Amino acid sequence: MSSASRAAEAVTRLILDVFRANGALLAAGDRLVADLGLTSARWQVLGAVAMAEAPLSVAGIARAMGLTRQAVQRVADDLERAGHVRFAPNPHHQRSKLVLLTPQGEAAYRAAAERQGPWAEALAQDLDPAALALAAEVLRAVSRRLAETSPANQEAGS
Repeated sequence: MSSASRAAEAVTRLILDVFRANGALLAAGDRLVADLGLTSARWQVLGAVAMAEAPLSVAGIARAMGLTRQAVQRVADDLERAGHVRFAPNPHHQRSKLVLLTPQGEAAYRAAAERQGPWAEALAQDLDPAALALAAEVLRAVSRRLAETSPANQEAGS
């Protein structure tokens, strides 16, 4: 087997492991924040808004999180109905509103963040920090490669 074939096989195994880990992560995140009226998806969007240096639109959140605009819009609409975010005019784009946390949303995000620390500590127990850093580096490299080879980027380069 060529080294390229071995690498392709390793990438395939990594992708399958990421899919399994993603499913487990979403389910665990849902359990962690369910009593706060959140899901993993809602928590993810709240986090993107809370951690942004400047207010973001739905499209900006989608870009920052590597999600589709439509998926983020659905979650943002859910968060608005729940009172966690509000939409505000965007001075840079008339039709693309900014997503802002409400006091209720800030409180929910803070409560989720307080739980995340001990949860991460438990997950990290007996794992090598250097191995975790390498795993994160590999995932970022794969993500960059996926972004570079996306059909949209290939069409833009044509």
